Amino acid sequence: MSEPRGPVDSSRVPRYAGPATFARLPRLDEVGRADVAVVGVPFDSGVSYRPGARFGPAAVREASRLLRPYHPALGVAPFELAQVADAGDIACNPFDIGEAVETVQHAASALMAGGTRLVTIGGDHTIALPLLRAAAREHGPVALLHFDAHLDTWDTYFGAEYTHGTPFRRAVEEGLLDTSALTHIGTRGPLYSSRDLDEDHRLGFGVITSADVMRRGVDEIADALRDRVGDRPLYVSVDIDVLDPAHAPGTGTPEAGGLTTRELLELLRALPPSHLIGADVVEVAPAYDHAEITSIAASHIAYDLVTLLAVAK
Repeated sequence: MSEPRGPVDSSRVPRYAGPATFARLPRLDEVGRADVAVVGVPFDSGVSYRPGARFGPAAVREASRLLRPYHPALGVAPFELAQVADAGDIACNPFDIGEAVETVQHAASALMAGGTRLVTIGGDHTIALPLLRAAAREHGPVALLHFDAHLDTWDTYFGAEYTHGTPFRRAVEEGLLDTSALTHIGTRGPLYSSRDLDEDHRLGFGVITSADVMRRGVDEIADALRDRVGDRPLYVSVDIDVLDPAHAPGTGTPEAGGLTTRELLELLRALPPSHLIGADVVEVAPAYDHAEITSIAASHIAYDLVTLLAVAK
């Protein structure tokens, strides 16, 4: 097998020049196959407040130009360990959520069919449901670590079952998740009522709030997450609003009191790479961003997830 093809050499082509693939990696059609693929889903028709996450994939790719090929915190060069490529965007219907969900599911399944594992950049959190459908088709019910300010286990919004606030209720109902290994991390802020927590608990979720991370510390929380996951196949879903608005202002439903970027990256780096089977980073809305703060954070989060998947190859 040939050596993996890595990013464009920044000593020959300046980082601000050339096509903005993720981390300046080759396109999937240039390498033919990939162990890990980064794919965008520019879809935000499921949002309940501020739209704009349809522009997230492009903004995260642009911010990723400065990423470098060696990851010192994990001590690896991920693009040497595995063939990583940018698979472009999954184009889906912005006017029909049901059709869009089906499109994402089928496209993700097609990408995964050859053993490729995905890091998906959204887009709003509605896309987690079809991505979990595709993951469960390959691996059976999966453990889930859900980094988010919100639970996203509400039943409906305005009678709609498929929105960015409902994907994980649908995923439990459809049997996509291992309900003994589900955890929200970073939740905070007001709820509609205490019943939201009661129903979330009934679905099988544990909750680690942003205050828990602050009080207990990253190392203790990381130990708890590893224990919760065990040896199950693991999917990680990161809503960028898990970060405090100071660290990620460019998102649709910001909540005060969130994680720092450093806390989130350290929690991700503590995960067991051998169990990770896929991930998403969603809800980057660049119209509300400043100086690329949010898209830079998202690009580093995606880079860490890509690195974990490359290590697990």
